[in-house]
Amino acid sequence: MKRGEDFALAMRGGRRAGRSTLVAHLWSADLDTPEPRVAVARTGPARAGFVVSKAVGPAVTRNRVKRRLRHLVAARLDRLPGGSVLVVRALPPAAAAAGDELARDLDSALRRLGGSG
Repeated sequence: MKRGEDFALAMRGGRRAGRSTLVAHLWSADLDTPEPRVAVARTGPARAGFVVSKAVGPAVTRNRVKRRLRHLVAARLDRLPGGSVLVVRALPPAAAAAGDELARDLDSALRRLGGSG
């Protein structure tokens, strides 16, 4: 995902679940979330985007966290409802977290959001 409207849809109109290393935002028509103000495809595969701010660390660290999250989400994307939009925001502890801790937090957040996990 690259469009700001898609990020805003999930972050402002979707559900949110926070964990120690990340915050997941999920918008899906299947989860009774509010109707979007912008046109969004309700069919097709689920999409994901990532927010990793400078608070997480320098560029090398941010990119490593983003790659790790991208890998974890790719393995779970097919479990989300079709047409849904997922935004994963990394928190500063994500920089020092082990891969299994990130995976646990992501699975826990997705279960909380109703997107399986």
